Amino acid sequence: MSAYVKSPQNIVYPSGDGEPVAETFVHLYALLTILEVLKQYLEGQQATVLANQFLYFIEGNPRARVAPDVMVIIGVAPGGRDNYKLWEEGGQVPAVIFEITSKGTQEKDKAFKKMLYEQLGVHEYWLFDPKGEWIAGQLQGYRLVPVEVDGEQEELYTPIVDSRIVPLGLRVAVDGQLLAFFREDTGAKLLLPSELHAELRRTAALLEQEHGRAERERERAERLAEYLRRQGIDPDSIA
Repeated sequence: MSAYVKSPQNIVYPSGDGEPVAETFVHLYALLTILEVLKQYLEGQQATVLANQFLYFIEGNPRARVAPDVMVIIGVAPGGRDNYKLWEEGGQVPAVIFEITSKGTQEKDKAFKKMLYEQLGVHEYWLFDPKGEWIAGQLQGYRLVPVEVDGEQEELYTPIVDSRIVPLGLRVAVDGQLLAFFREDTGAKLLLPSELHAELRRTAALLEQEHGRAERERERAERLAEYLRRQGIDPDSIA
């Protein structure tokens, strides 16, 4: 389902409004980690992840826009955009949207944005409240499901209770003031940039230890060979 309208008008679509990216550092960091983790996960696929950029859904009307905190669009060319215009992307709406919500944005996030994303056909909409200001458990998701309304089938949002992000093949969980993502196929956690750095350091330390161990073994072997030569024994003749 897609609610965007196409118009032949030629018009400028701004890429910013001068507003801050996030309300607090906590909200900004949560946004940036989601962006980076999902970008790494989708690398090499026909998909893109955008953050705090305008999503325009009516050609010719620059007021018909919304700026999701993080949106994942599948089936489009990878890479960044200054903004995202549905009519230039084959009408491909985001598959998943995350809003990093707060008490100050609560009403807009749970009312206007929820209704708009539902009408646009965004398959899953996730609200993450890193400070726990209004969402019990900090996280609430909604998924489009077929519902019969007045004898007709419509896709409407229903609360998610299984922690699955179906379009991405992931599970999500709250980890303090951040979100943690896990692959459904292997159960492996998608590492944050800081965790990736720590893992690289651990790997480098292990390789260094292994190198040191191999070097010590080589030195011991050379000392033994020298001792045998002094005793008149050819080390190469020893099986």
